[in-house]
Amino acid sequence: MKIVIGADHAGYRLKDEIVPFLESLGHTVKDVGCSCDQSVDYPDYALPVCDQVVSGEAERGILICGTGIGMSIAANKVNGIRCALVHDLFSAKATREHNDTNVLAMGERVIGPGVAQEIIRVWLDTPFSGGERHLGRINKVMKLEAGV
Repeated sequence: MKIVIGADHAGYRLKDEIVPFLESLGHTVKDVGCSCDQSVDYPDYALPVCDQVVSGEAERGILICGTGIGMSIAANKVNGIRCALVHDLFSAKATREHNDTNVLAMGERVIGPGVAQEIIRVWLDTPFSGGERHLGRINKVMKLEAGV
C-alpha cells in the first residue's frame, strides 16, 4: 500500500519511528516532513498528505502532531478526507470498519511508538465493513462537504 505521512515539530520524532515500521510491513511510504523541532504550522503538513490521498497518489495518510487534534481538524477540512484521531486499538478498528477513514491522526505527546505501531497495524489491516447502514452515514457526511 502507498502511504503518505506528515508531522509537525511536535510529532516528527514519532513519525521518524513510524516510517521504517511501515516499510518493514512492505508499504511504500512518502514522508512530507517535517524533520525538526523548530516550530512549524501543522496545516502545512496536513494539506500535502490529504492532497495525495484525495488525488490517489497515496491510498492512506498518517498525520502526527503533539495531540493529533490540530492535524485531524485540518485534515477534515479537505473534501474527500475522512480523518480520525485515534489513541487506542478499539477506535483504530472501528474507524475503519464503520467510517472507512483514509487518514489517521495521532499525538506524539499522548502515545508512544509501541502503541502507535499497533494502532497503525490495526488501522491498515481492518477493512471497511460496507453495508447500507455505514455507507448511508458516510454519504451523508460527503453531502456535508458538498454543502448539501
